[in-house]
Amino acid sequence: MIARALIAAAIASAAVGVAVLIRRRKPDGPPVDSFPTPRRLRRDDFPRPDAPWLVAFFSSSTCGSCPDLAAKIAPLDSSEVAVVELTYQDERELHDRYGISAVPMVIVADTEGVVRAAFVGPTSATDIWAALADLRAPDADTPDSTPAI
Repeated sequence: MIARALIAAAIASAAVGVAVLIRRRKPDGPPVDSFPTPRRLRRDDFPRPDAPWLVAFFSSSTCGSCPDLAAKIAPLDSSEVAVVELTYQDERELHDRYGISAVPMVIVADTEGVVRAAFVGPTSATDIWAALADLRAPDADTPDSTPAI
């Protein structure tokens, strides 16, 4: 009987000790984007500023996955969608101006230059095409409907 009481007391003490340690642990800070994306683009910085949508592809000639991604977004180019590839070697000023810290990076901006979707790293054509289709849908006029990508 005394042995059981000692075991129960030891278990209770261990549980209290664990609870104290958990309470003392500081919570993690807010999440931080590893590679932040611009929130707004000046449409005059890019070709065809009059197109309702811009797909800006920031790349580099040393990027191994960039050629594949360029081929995925090229078919999006139309009268409604301006698609432009900006390599670091040729458009360093724009990479610096918009704080592009990782490639490949695909930015989808509306007619006002508000970034409505962004993709960092190798991305599937399905994800990019679906995001653009959702944004162009008639019920996607409000900023609240912007998908979190």
